Amino acid sequence: MERIFIVGAKRTPIGKFGGALASLQASDLGALAIEAAYKQAGVEPAEIDQVIMGNVIQAGQGQNPARQATLKSGLPVKVPAITINDVCGSGLTSINIAASLIQSGQADVIIAGGMESMSNAPYVLKRDYAEQTKQAENLIDTLQTDALIDAEGQFSMGITAENIAEKYAVSRDDMDYFAEQSHAKAVLAQQNDKFASELVPVTLFDEKGETKQISLDEGPRPNSTFAKLSTLKPVFKENGTVTAGNASGINDGAAALVLISESRMHALNLSPLAEWKNAATVGLEPAYMGLGPYYAIKEILAKANLSLSAIDMFELNEAFAAQAIASNRLLNLDTKKINPKGGALALGHPVGASGSRILVTLIYNLIENKAKTGLAALCVGGGMGVATLIENAEL
Repeated sequence: MERIFIVGAKRTPIGKFGGALASLQASDLGALAIEAAYKQAGVEPAEIDQVIMGNVIQAGQGQNPARQATLKSGLPVKVPAITINDVCGSGLTSINIAASLIQSGQADVIIAGGMESMSNAPYVLKRDYAEQTKQAENLIDTLQTDALIDAEGQFSMGITAENIAEKYAVSRDDMDYFAEQSHAKAVLAQQNDKFASELVPVTLFDEKGETKQISLDEGPRPNSTFAKLSTLKPVFKENGTVTAGNASGINDGAAALVLISESRMHALNLSPLAEWKNAATVGLEPAYMGLGPYYAIKEILAKANLSLSAIDMFELNEAFAAQAIASNRLLNLDTKKINPKGGALALGHPVGASGSRILVTLIYNLIENKAKTGLAALCVGGGMGVATLIENAEL
């Protein structure tokens, strides 16, 4: 089988809900990431065989958001595109699918990633023509139904975090301290320009036609201290422990990577950033979906015949502090190896993009730290976990 390399990896800044990027659709953000990735790679548009982009809240966006992003990015009309919905895992699953297609010989060069504009999630009405249904109380909030509510059990993702906190004795103090550290690491990384290699700035135009450039994630807050976080009230359960401060945000953003077969990479004389090595997807009890990283990491290590000690760096999505802490404890991970520039509690969680975002960040963490092996993983609403194993190609 062909070895698979990553030759381009870029992401947009992550915007707050209703924030700086709210005027852009998911496909607009996806197009920016796609274009930046293939230009960074030095791949001619005609060389691209396919685009695969994750996107979760698709209601009202129009046909095939990935195709829209592909055309907006400047790629030729002959380049096909498909949209993947694996909830929070969408952006990482798209990459793993791309790798499988290249391994099987069906493609040589694929751009894969994810995109989301949670700010633009619409309200919808079921197709019932009875007049009484056309009322505000019958509106369906797709932000909730398509992203944040378990489809089978009809419980909030926040309740799954409460379940884990209770079962695995994760205290409110544990969560708030974890959230404080996520913000502190992200703020320090921003101050030291540590995200520069992975980011593509977003240029916006105001009503007067003047430009404004967004070049930083909006989420990290230097004043997110333990003392302030501890004053927040629980959101999902009376006398609960999960708050807006120790849960990830509702966000906008996109990320894209260029995957290529080894033979094609050499033929085009391209330089790799990383090598894709392996992937795993697992299922688990939906009420404890936050443990997805724990099970996915165990699965991928078994498939790759590796021990935890062989992994130099981790990027693990922080959907909730409760699930992140529980997964880390169950695996007995060295926290110094995890999310050195902060995680989703600080940066944000644009659901369709987060999987690809953490892989982009992991690639540059490995390069910056001259580390060899990296593992990205995240939990998935509905009760799943997804993981991807990569190696630094510069070593």
